[in-house]
Amino acid sequence: LSDLLSSADVVVDCAPGKMGAANLAKYEAVGIKHMFQGGEKHELTGLSYTSSANHTENLNARGARVVSCNTTGLSRTLVPLYEIGDSLRVECTMIRRAADPGDSKKGPINAIKPVLKVPSHHGPDVMTVKPEIEINSLAVAVPTTLMHVHAIIADLPTGHGQTTESILDLWRQTPRVIVMHGESDRLTTTAEVMEMARDIGRKWGDLHEVFVWEDGVKLVGDRLYYFQAIHQESDVIPENIDCIRALMGVEADWKASVAKTDSAISDYYGL
Repeated sequence: LSDLLSSADVVVDCAPGKMGAANLAKYEAVGIKHMFQGGEKHELTGLSYTSSANHTENLNARGARVVSCNTTGLSRTLVPLYEIGDSLRVECTMIRRAADPGDSKKGPINAIKPVLKVPSHHGPDVMTVKPEIEINSLAVAVPTTLMHVHAIIADLPTGHGQTTESILDLWRQTPRVIVMHGESDRLTTTAEVMEMARDIGRKWGDLHEVFVWEDGVKLVGDRLYYFQAIHQESDVIPENIDCIRALMGVEADWKASVAKTDSAISDYYGL
């Protein structure tokens, strides 16, 4: 490890959760920049990252934590909503997969397991990257391995001037958000969404974008209701690349960084 640290510019720490403090001491001892993952607490570095929310705040920082898959997914659709009127109040429920496909040691197998800590960590975690968003969250784990689903209620400021269709157009123009119609595109379940990822040529069936069901979005007055799905194995991967650029100070514009990363991913897939 000491040889690696002496020849690297930045460490992307993907060690199992709760090892961060011990590893951080090693990185700080040699003065190398470092990134941790969402399994660690925000307090470890005092700075968290997701491209859509706070790329600028991470420019030239010594270290950061890339937030979890769920927090990344929430930020991608909520930050554009916040920017409509610089105000947003959110209540959401995380319907979480029980385990990743290759993990045979977790459950539940035949149960729905509520997270009995209220709020769940997801809402407060969003506020580590975008503290202006007022958000509370609940979470349950269900016996599936494919994706997380979020059921979200967001209150826009009075006089926002939006419609359901304008919100959908906003997300269509947002990097790393896919909007598709569940019924007409035959993508009404997470199983079908992941099959689509394989059909379009994504190796290992990765879908690093957030998937929003067009027909599951409805704006009623100031209140927006919607569903989205998160592929927990892949959505933070490109965020790590963008975080490297932020820490190294080589790209100040988050959208430019995202465009570079996503272009490289497309080239890798041959798409």
